[in-house]
Amino acid sequence: MAIAPDSSESFAREVNENLRRDRVRDTARAYGKWVIAGVILLLIAIGAFLAWRDYQAKQAAADSEALALAIDDIGNGNVGAVRSRLASLKDARGDAISVSAKLTDAAFALQQNDRPKALAGYKAVAEDSGIAQPWRDLATVRQTALEYDALQPQAVIDRLAPLAKPGNPWFGSAGEMTALALLRAGRKSEAGRLFAAIAGDKAVPDSIRGRAVQMAGSLGVDASASLPTP
Repeated sequence: MAIAPDSSESFAREVNENLRRDRVRDTARAYGKWVIAGVILLLIAIGAFLAWRDYQAKQAAADSEALALAIDDIGNGNVGAVRSRLASLKDARGDAISVSAKLTDAAFALQQNDRPKALAGYKAVAEDSGIAQPWRDLATVRQTALEYDALQPQAVIDRLAPLAKPGNPWFGSAGEMTALALLRAGRKSEAGRLFAAIAGDKAVPDSIRGRAVQMAGSLGVDASASLPTP
């Protein structure tokens, strides 16, 4: 006897549902273990990441404390402890701590009258493309100040050109060395204008602005209106 249309549709739906259940069951049997393993691995990875982040935070705090202790040791004249602490921090995971340790080591070497070591330390930071530019700029200014007398005027001018511009954080120091180099090179009018620009920049430290006013005046450029107010 033929199946009524509505009975036929109900039977087809039942067959489809049974097939879907069978596919789900077969998939669960075939891949269930892998899915569970994947979830477990994901949880392990998340836990490891959180643990690593916690370790990094603790390590950064320890490195910061060690750097602070090294600076204290410099003030107390504890030379051996300073060198030991800074040596261990130069390879710190945090860039700020690592670079700070390198710059502090260079400054400490200069304090100990070891100019070659200080110069090498600043030069290494200035030329390291993996270090953030502000740190490299600081090292460049320190390096140039240390070896200024041994450099040709044009070498000073070229090296400090990116920094000896109004608006740059190092305009005062870099601009002053550049202006003096221009003067040594016989380019008096350029030197006078640069000194005047330094004198008029309120972002430059007052001590540098005061010197710039005097130097500009000696070169025929009146920058007295830019004198820092007491």
